[in-house]
Amino acid sequence: MIDHQVRVHPSADRLPREEQLAWKLAVVATGTQEAPELDPEASEMVINRVIDNASVAVASLRRRPVAVARAQALGHRTPAGASVFGVAGGTRVSPEWAAWANGTAVRELDFHDTYLAADYSHPGDNIPPLLAVAQHIGGTGADLLRGITAAYEIHVALVKGVCLHAHRIDHVAHLSAATAGGIGAMLRLDTATVYQAVQQAVHTTTATRQSRKGEISSWKAFAPAFAGKAAIEAVDRAMRGEGSPSPIYEGEDGFLAWMLDGPDARYTVSLPAPGDARRAILDTYTKEHSAEYQAQAVIDLARGLRERTGPLDKVRSIVLHTSHHTHHVIGSGSGDPQKYDPTASRETLDHSVPYIFAVALEDGGWHHERSYAPERAQRPATVELWQKISTVEDPEWTRRYHDPDPARRAFGGRAVITLVDGTVVEDELAVADAHPAGARPFDRAGYQGKFRTLTEGIVTPEAQDDFLRTADRLEELGASDLSGLFPAVDTNAVATYDATLPKGLF
Repeated sequence: MIDHQVRVHPSADRLPREEQLAWKLAVVATGTQEAPELDPEASEMVINRVIDNASVAVASLRRRPVAVARAQALGHRTPAGASVFGVAGGTRVSPEWAAWANGTAVRELDFHDTYLAADYSHPGDNIPPLLAVAQHIGGTGADLLRGITAAYEIHVALVKGVCLHAHRIDHVAHLSAATAGGIGAMLRLDTATVYQAVQQAVHTTTATRQSRKGEISSWKAFAPAFAGKAAIEAVDRAMRGEGSPSPIYEGEDGFLAWMLDGPDARYTVSLPAPGDARRAILDTYTKEHSAEYQAQAVIDLARGLRERTGPLDKVRSIVLHTSHHTHHVIGSGSGDPQKYDPTASRETLDHSVPYIFAVALEDGGWHHERSYAPERAQRPATVELWQKISTVEDPEWTRRYHDPDPARRAFGGRAVITLVDGTVVEDELAVADAHPAGARPFDRAGYQGKFRTLTEGIVTPEAQDDFLRTADRLEELGASDLSGLFPAVDTNAVATYDATLPKGLF
């Protein structure tokens, strides 16, 4: 790996493009396409994430934001194009709109992969736009595999090196750069074209984190889909010879100077050297539970504590000692009263660790639908317990959250439960059970099991088998085979639901 120092430069410096971060990200993309072969472990993990994405996309098909995005996409049908989850296989839409619909479906349940470092990310959000472009241009499974590998490499590097959330900038700005790079690798574009596409993508997808604050709306699911759509459009323009705001990161009126640390901003971004294996995807991890990633270990911790607390009406207080991020983003340190509101939206509840811990403690588990149902959130006993739960930042958990060694990095916390008689029950858990360092790390069987569970009743067992066989052969797939990465569902049921929605422009 090579550590690249990134800082703001005045326009008078005329910083050569080869010294700009966007160019170096483009080099990673074009270097991936030149590699004689991809890392076998990384390639196997790509297959896992393709399965994971399909699982959560199918499970979300009858949720309103996904239906809205799908309806918008179907207004842009085209003979070539790409498939849409939940739509008959012969129907194709323009690739940027397929990315919009499928990206929303993948993101809606907050249930796919994650990577946490200096910033946050869901690298699996790169897959829908890459798959859409691969279908549209007649690409192969090997092309798609190469593009996904490159996108993860860029995404993880940016998340490790450049913190966005400290300045309340939404993490999809890193996603768009990664997607543009991944598409460039997949299409075997030259470095100069990818460089322009990366800069355009970052420029058009920089937004605030209000989408994840207060009354969280469905835009949280649309945001990464918008970034994927914008990245496709940026690549298209760059291929046609269009330039971009440059240097997008280092310019005196650019991303670092005005969105992040200011004119004195300095960052270190580590990128693979020429010939290095592309293995960044192996640093990422998926979710066993449909909730914010920092809540994964908390749910598993609650499952373990359930039998030790006794009747929950005897609980006086519960304090979760955890990292700065967990306390301030999904905990009581956020200052968001909505995190304790029984009428809050699903999007808000999955960003409320007090709510999540209360339900997991009562139920001994978590369900992607039942655990968020209004009647579940408004259950009087749950509300009473929920109001007794708070979080505090513990410097040691914050340090472990940012540990440079992925094997020692921790995203959990310590729960201290005080009963009315003064008894204290406590325990801690560093990482979720499904994490690579957890008690039950997800393997291929875990991803396949998640797929079968989430698609049960929506995809027949035979169609489940067909999809899993296709995904297993990703690197061997021809252009006509990529449609097999969209599991066959009961499209009549989906269409009937869609017909109940208000009409828009398309």
